[in-house]
Amino acid sequence: MLRFPAEIVPDDGGFAVSFPDIPEALTCGDTLDEAREMAADALATAMEFYFEDGRQVPLPSAATPGQHLVELPASVSAKVLLLNEMIAQGVTQAELARRLHTRKQEVQRIVNLEHATKIDTIEAAFRALGKRLEMTVA
Repeated sequence: MLRFPAEIVPDDGGFAVSFPDIPEALTCGDTLDEAREMAADALATAMEFYFEDGRQVPLPSAATPGQHLVELPASVSAKVLLLNEMIAQGVTQAELARRLHTRKQEVQRIVNLEHATKIDTIEAAFRALGKRLEMTVA
């Protein structure tokens, strides 16, 4: 899963959260715990901007001392990596659909963060791009 470093700093009686790698993800919380919860939501929401705009998502940088790591859900992480690979290769949704022998609407679901997509389907999309999706347990 993708884990992004976050800056959580005291701010006006609460805590402000920002992500050096994802400038669109900004939030705050009254307590440190609330700020951490809000950070996960802000990060996931920011991913939607990249998908809507068809922009490559910056991969997480290494955390520095004092930063907090915020993890994207596995399904979102897989879709982020798929989007990035499609953009890197210049493959459109229509082209991926052709390679998968399916309709463009099916690919639109695969790259929709709101749609629950089976991991096997995402893995098939990576294969169609000449890549493998690998998973590890840590």
